[in-house]
Amino acid sequence: MAEETNAELAIIAVNRFGLGARSGELKQAKVDPQQWLIKQLQAIKFSTDLPSSQQVFEIMAEYRKNKSKAKQQFTEKMQTADMQNIEMSDPANTSNNKGKSKKDKNTKLNPLKSTYRTLTTDTFKQAMLSENSLSFRLLDFFSNHFSVSAQGNFMVPLAGTLEREAINDNLLGRFEDMLLAVSKHPAMLVYLNNEKSVGPTSRASKKNRGLNENLAREILELHTLGVNGGYQQADVIELAKGITGWSVAIPKRDKRSGFLYRAHGHEPGRRNLLGVKYSQQGVKQGEAMLRDLARHPNTSKHICTKLVRHFISDSPSPQLVDALQARWQATNGNIKEVMITLINHQQSWLPEQQKFKTPREFVLSVLRALGVKKIKEKQLFFVLQSLGQMPMQAGSPAGYSDEQQDWNGGSALMSRIEWVARVAKSYRANAEKIMQQTLALPTSNRTYKSVIRAESREAALTLLLMSPEFLRR
Repeated sequence: MAEETNAELAIIAVNRFGLGARSGELKQAKVDPQQWLIKQLQAIKFSTDLPSSQQVFEIMAEYRKNKSKAKQQFTEKMQTADMQNIEMSDPANTSNNKGKSKKDKNTKLNPLKSTYRTLTTDTFKQAMLSENSLSFRLLDFFSNHFSVSAQGNFMVPLAGTLEREAINDNLLGRFEDMLLAVSKHPAMLVYLNNEKSVGPTSRASKKNRGLNENLAREILELHTLGVNGGYQQADVIELAKGITGWSVAIPKRDKRSGFLYRAHGHEPGRRNLLGVKYSQQGVKQGEAMLRDLARHPNTSKHICTKLVRHFISDSPSPQLVDALQARWQATNGNIKEVMITLINHQQSWLPEQQKFKTPREFVLSVLRALGVKKIKEKQLFFVLQSLGQMPMQAGSPAGYSDEQQDWNGGSALMSRIEWVARVAKSYRANAEKIMQQTLALPTSNRTYKSVIRAESREAALTLLLMSPEFLRR
């Protein structure tokens, strides 16, 4: 009986907490499902060969330089060449481009988009191949919690560095350290316009730049207390003043990169946030305010509720949220300890599949089930775009929804069916074998019978991957 129970729990472990079973994982998880998951709470090691936020600034500078040079060459050409022999549609056109088709000239991505795709593809591939998929699911959760969008020349290459640097480096530590790292990261500062925010009475206020409330508002509304967390507009203003001067270095001018505190832009004086007075000055004032926000009971309730909603159910169990919140308070927001509490709680292991997979989760689980080792960048972005969840493109600081109502509409399901049909044609996979190594369905199950009785290999795989058991976790 114990063995039977562990077999059922193993299916929940690999699908609900992980990113879907790879070959052999059900057998591994079956020994001790909870401990199997807890051992997965390990630091993610990203390659140092890929661009960092510091290198993004260098890439951006080089891109602007080359773009300016191309425009200058075009202007000179306009002044000296026969107007009728120039292709007016391409400002960067040179004589070397004559005779080439538009398709030939556009096949290579510009360095900004190339950097974005390289970073986000690498993260996806590592998650696809990882033996510690729980850590990657947790990374996805906090990356979406601290959502930045790859929109605009600067944010396109910069967005992908936030999760790899500020979030991942603090993934299993204290939430307050993650909050500080994220709030100081160039991607967040630029995305929410804080790099130019200056205090109304600061020395920099004469330069016609004022206070920007964007980052302060999202910290209170999304990152910490929550929309009903008890703050007022006055608190938004006070926090915004507390983090004035938090900016980003311009390498060529400042001889450094990354976070830079500009003292002349900081609003002088004491701050009063949620009734607490802050007499610290300079960068320490904002740091103290953020640490207190991270430790606030409403923050623990807000994030613990989101964790339960993400991992377990769209309708979080109050009992489970309370258990996580108690552990949060007892450990000063230690994320690993909170996750262990989630893993060990009885409410996390109810047999009903209460979560509908988001497009990213669905694609990852399909590829892991098929044992895919490599996926082309172009193919990956095509499917994620067609399913509606491109990396770092939620278009809002609130991030992507992970609730069923936002992903199971008729059009969304048709997109999944179309992709799965293409997958079924491309991969010569044994649907019955995959079904057993991912879901271990009993022979009496309706999906099991439909897969076994399918008219073709392709139909069997399509039925499996679009079954209720595979679409949910």
